[in-house]
Amino acid sequence: MAFQVSPGVSVTEKDLTNVIPAVSTSSGGIVITAEKGPVDEITTISSEKQLADVFGKPTANNFEEWFTAANFLGYGNNLKVVRPITGMVNAVSTGTSILIKNTTDYLATYSSDTGAGQITNIGPFAAREAGTLGNSLKISMCTNSTAFGPHSMSGNLVADASAAIGDTTVTVDDGSLMQVGDILEFGDASGFTAAPSGHYYKITAISTHVLTIARFNTGTGATETGGLRHAVVDNAVMRRHWEYYFNFSSPPTSTDDVVAAGGSLDEMHIAVVDEDGGITGTVGEILETFPSVSQAHDAKTASGSSNYYPNVLYAQSKFIYWIDHVSTLSDGLAKKGTTFDNTVGDAFVVSSTSLAGGTDDFVATNAEIAIAYDHFADAETVDLSLLLCGPSQTSADATGDTKATMVMDIATARKDCVAFISPARADVVDVTNAITQTANVKSFAEGLPSTSYAVIDSGYKYMFDKYNDIYRFVPLNGDIGGLCARTDSVADAWFSPGGFSRGQIRGAVKLAFSPNQVQRDDLYKARVNPVVSFPGQGTVLFGDKTAQSKPSAFDRINVRRLFIVLEKAVSTSAKFQLFEFNDEFSRANFRNLVEPFLRDVQGRRGITDFQVVCDGSNNTSDVIDRNEFRADIFVKPNRSINFIQLNFVATRTGVAFSEVAGA
Repeated sequence: MAFQVSPGVSVTEKDLTNVIPAVSTSSGGIVITAEKGPVDEITTISSEKQLADVFGKPTANNFEEWFTAANFLGYGNNLKVVRPITGMVNAVSTGTSILIKNTTDYLATYSSDTGAGQITNIGPFAAREAGTLGNSLKISMCTNSTAFGPHSMSGNLVADASAAIGDTTVTVDDGSLMQVGDILEFGDASGFTAAPSGHYYKITAISTHVLTIARFNTGTGATETGGLRHAVVDNAVMRRHWEYYFNFSSPPTSTDDVVAAGGSLDEMHIAVVDEDGGITGTVGEILETFPSVSQAHDAKTASGSSNYYPNVLYAQSKFIYWIDHVSTLSDGLAKKGTTFDNTVGDAFVVSSTSLAGGTDDFVATNAEIAIAYDHFADAETVDLSLLLCGPSQTSADATGDTKATMVMDIATARKDCVAFISPARADVVDVTNAITQTANVKSFAEGLPSTSYAVIDSGYKYMFDKYNDIYRFVPLNGDIGGLCARTDSVADAWFSPGGFSRGQIRGAVKLAFSPNQVQRDDLYKARVNPVVSFPGQGTVLFGDKTAQSKPSAFDRINVRRLFIVLEKAVSTSAKFQLFEFNDEFSRANFRNLVEPFLRDVQGRRGITDFQVVCDGSNNTSDVIDRNEFRADIFVKPNRSINFIQLNFVATRTGVAFSEVAGA
């Protein structure tokens, strides 16, 4: 504290309550190609349902990656997913399609705080996510009460002859006043009072004066089979409604905020529709609606949030981005004191656009995969414990070594997570000879680097794909990583994930390769953990080796993960020693932090003994003068049982056991 120069009381406090924090040990990471979802950024997923909602369902092109992720989520609930940049693009209104990777990319490249569209050659809207699903989207924008309806029309509605019950066409005097999708209601010459009411028809086609119609159900919003329910006479009258009239409570006029500022006619309604049924499976399904949004750049809702329609779409839509203003609405940059142009060229016309040009690309090159996995490379900014390879074999790498090595290198460089690797699909799937499978898997493992930060398993499992009603072979590394996550929840990270207690593989109908004892011996020597189906006992991870070839304590999964926990937790706490003095007080404070933590780990069977050396013996004057701080932490890790020997000794009846014990 500062020196006092006159009498007074100064109050300070010191916080000596610091502890070693708990650290995450169960978070996974994977790169998957997908039919939708944000691109080139990390998205955290907590369940298989959320995986399907965000990145779409598995397809014939990506099921190995997708189910690797889903299988991990069957054991844990924290998976970071990156969709790589491949050749896919977003569907757009017009022009050449583009790739909008994610919301960050949209804000930086395609949006503007001033409300001016930065890209003007692709129309007013784009699909929010890259892929062909965006081609199913339709956006309909109603900007005035006349276009909204009901708008009554009279005159020579049926030009030549009366339309009869059951007819699916009517002839009108001016078809230019209507659009495909408009909802019609017919009356007689006296109006709608005496005529049958509540019968609605959607225009499905227009040919000059002839309207093709279909019955419309206002409850479901769908068209039905059958034509007119009653005859339409000459000189009848008609009311037309916007296609989505029944999904909004009132016509668009002026928002309260704009009226209060002296403006008017800014309000609009927007509907986003699954026009082709590619997203929901139902043609014409309404996906989302945005009532009473404003053209005014500075318009606010009653709660004070922005009511400007590009901002509302950005904040609330799951399906589309605003790109540019409809050309006939010239007031898109105006403020709320304006009387807005709200006719979209004609008071009867609504702005309707169907998106097109979106493409998928499920074939990622090794370079594209590497760029995506680089999102997991920085240990300081991305908290990660279990890194999944998914299928190691890619179209550019028949052996799988390139992708597997890339994932292993990231884990080794981070030093706080473990990579999980399966052999190439061709090594075990559709290979009928177990001897050949063993040789293939050994050859695959021998091509990979030695590291204690990776775990190699023996192959693929056969599982049911409920989304496509088919059985598929899927790599096991998602399950092995998942077993580690589940071990964290039922025991601790330093317990082995293998064996009958914690190593049960879920959802396996059968294995592509279930090695016998002799084959398991060969695989274990090659750093491969066998996964074995035991009749009546399940499919089990039957090993707990890391990919380290050097014999040491770190060639076991539980020891490697024990040290990751210790190093991660203690180093996190040690950051708070930075810029303190290297004196006995700081060193004692550090020891008092670490020793209780290690005693807790010891009590939870992670280590058998420990010692913390942080004193003058390792913090010499030279160390202090170099602005360093040193602590040596010695631990004796607990070891998992890999080999059991049972000795049964038969004795004569009269022999005492004490006489032969130990013999």
